[in-house]
Parts: sequence; structure tokens; C-alpha cells
Amino acid sequence: MRVVVQRSGASSVSVEGNITGSIEEGLVLLIGFTEKDTEDTLQWMAKKVANLRIFPDENGVMNKSILDKKGKILAISQFTLYADTTKGNRPSYMKALNNKEAELLYQKFCKELREYTEVETGVFGADMKVKIENIGPTTILLER
Repeated sequence: MRVVVQRSGASSVSVEGNITGSIEEGLVLLIGFTEKDTEDTLQWMAKKVANLRIFPDENGVMNKSILDKKGKILAISQFTLYADTTKGNRPSYMKALNNKEAELLYQKFCKELREYTEVETGVFGADMKVKIENIGPTTILLER
């Protein structure tokens, strides 16, 4: 499982011109799954995201989590996180989990995240337009 975590201001995702999820302050997660991911992986990753201290405290030090900030999460599925370009210029996605299984894990992962904070989402498998206001910029790659 790979998750790109971005500290975010106003961010949103839309499908066919309709906003399906938006946040004012929080985290944007771009999420990819592979065949070795399990429910334990989802639980570990949700806890890691919830406790990741990348928001500034009173002294400007990144020392607060999404829980401390009481912010929201915008969770977007993105199989392209498993792109492999080692054999040419056209990416291979062989390491990405198939749609049916990945969608199930995505739904379960969002449910795990909701144990910690409010979560907005995109639409799995849809052609989405994502607007991200990356604050900092702060971008962290988590993988398990």
C-alpha cells in the first residue's frame, strides 16, 4: 500500500463537474493498493496517517497531527502510484491491485480513517479532477 500524504488547505475532487468531496484544512491522501495488502495493512496505515505530525504547533514546528488540528481527510484512490517505468516510457501497472479488490480495500481503508476523523472521498475508478492546495508544501510518502 502506498499513500501520498499532503498537508492541505482548500482541496476538492469532482467527477463530471460535480464535487464529490472537499475539505478546508486537513490532509489529501492519494492511495494505491497492491496484491500483498491486508486488513492489517489498512489499520496500520490509517493509524499512521491519523498520528502523522506534519501540522505546525504554536512555535511553527511540525508537531501536530490531523487529530490535534481537528481537520478532515480527502481520500482519493490512485492506482498510478504503482506505475513501473523501468522498461521504457509507457508505464506498466502490473503491481497495482485489480479494480474489484482495490475498490473493496479503498472502502475499508476509508472506514478505518473515519475511526479517527471525518473523511471525504472521490469516486473509485472515475475520471476525477482533483484540486489540491498543498500547504508548506508538505508531501510525505507512506508505504507498507
